[in-house]
Amino acid sequence: MPDDIYQNLTTAAFVLDESKLIRNLELISSVRDRAGVEIILALKGFSMWRTFPLVFEYLNGATASSLHEAMLINEHMGTQAHSYFPVYIQGEMAKVAELSSHIVFNSLGQFERYAPFLKVNFPSISLGLRVNPGFSKVEVDMYNPTAPGSRLGIDPSHLQYGLPDGIEGLHFHALCESTSYDLEETLVAFEARFGHLLPKVKWVNMGGGHLMTRVGYDTDHLVNLLQRFKEKYEVNIILEPGSAIAWDTGDLVANVIDIVENHGVRTLMTDVSFTAHMPDTLEMPYRPVIIGATTDAAGPNQFRIGGTSCLSGDFMYEYSFEKVPFIGDKIIFKDMIHYTLVKTTMFNGVKHPDIGVIKSNGRYQTLRSFNYADYHDRMD
Repeated sequence: MPDDIYQNLTTAAFVLDESKLIRNLELISSVRDRAGVEIILALKGFSMWRTFPLVFEYLNGATASSLHEAMLINEHMGTQAHSYFPVYIQGEMAKVAELSSHIVFNSLGQFERYAPFLKVNFPSISLGLRVNPGFSKVEVDMYNPTAPGSRLGIDPSHLQYGLPDGIEGLHFHALCESTSYDLEETLVAFEARFGHLLPKVKWVNMGGGHLMTRVGYDTDHLVNLLQRFKEKYEVNIILEPGSAIAWDTGDLVANVIDIVENHGVRTLMTDVSFTAHMPDTLEMPYRPVIIGATTDAAGPNQFRIGGTSCLSGDFMYEYSFEKVPFIGDKIIFKDMIHYTLVKTTMFNGVKHPDIGVIKSNGRYQTLRSFNYADYHDRMD
C-alpha cells in the first residue's frame, strides 16, 4: 500500500506511517510497564505535534530543550514538560517554569542563579542536575556528550561536597542509538562517579539513545537492568528516547527531475536536498537506504544522488540500482522521520518537502505543504 501512495505523490514528501508508529509505541509502553519506569518523548528526535495525543496514550509525557519545545508539549500533549536546557535564558525562565514539571540544570552556576526564584514562585517543580558520567560508547565526536571538556553535564569534581539543597534528581545522557548493554556499561561509570549521591535523590533520568524498537534490541535485558537499578537505589527512573519512538516509521519520497553526466559520472538530480532536508547524512555522515538500490561499488546502474541546493557537496556518492532510473521516477529514502525531519532547513530557498501521514486506516493525509511565504517570513 505505501508504494501505491508514494507513486501518486506529486511532490517530495516526508511520509509517516501511523501503524508503524503505534507498533513502536506499544513496544515502548510494554517496556515501561514491565520495568516500572517512566518513558517520555524527546522532541529533539521527533516533534510531529499532530501525533502528540496518540503518543501521550502510550508514554508519560515529553522532554523539552527549549522554550518552544516546552510550549509545543503543553499545547498539543496537554501536559507539563520535563525541561533540560543546556543554558536557560533569563527572560524565558518564568515562562519555562510555568510549562514544566521538572527543570534540570546543566551547571551549578545556573542552578544557583535560578533556584531562589523557582523555590519561591514554583515550589512544586522538581529540580535536577545533569551530570557527566565520563563514559560513552558513541564513536562519532559530534554525538558524544561525555568527551573531556564537554560543555554538557557537571563533572564530579564540582559535587565533591554533595548536592545543593533543593536538588531531587540526577540526569545523564551518554547514548545514541545504543543497546541495553551499552547502557549497562554506562551505568557502571555513572555509579562510580555519582553513586554516593544516589541515596539523596528521588529520581534518575537516564536520557535518550535507548533504541529499543530496533530489530534485535534485548528488551528483556533492559527491563531487568532498570528493575535492578531502581531497587538498588530506591529511585524513580525516567528514560527519554527520541529515535526509538519514530524508528523505521516513515520515508522521504523524492523525484528524479534531471540526469546529469560529466566525466563518466551520472547524477540523478532530485527535488530534495541532503544539506537542507537530510543534514545528518552529511554531518554523521551516513548513507541513507534507498529502496531498489544498494551502496555496492561493483553493482550495476551506478548513479550519484544530487540535491537541489547549490552547495557543491549536496550529493551522495554512487548507488547501484536494480533498474535504470529515469526522469520522473521516485527515489525513496528509508527511515527519514526521526532526527531528520526536525533538522530540516530552507537553505538556498529550496522548497521544503510536504509532511504527510498514512493513517492506520490506509488513507493518506497531507499535514503540511510549504510555500514562498514560509521562506520569506523566516527572514522578516
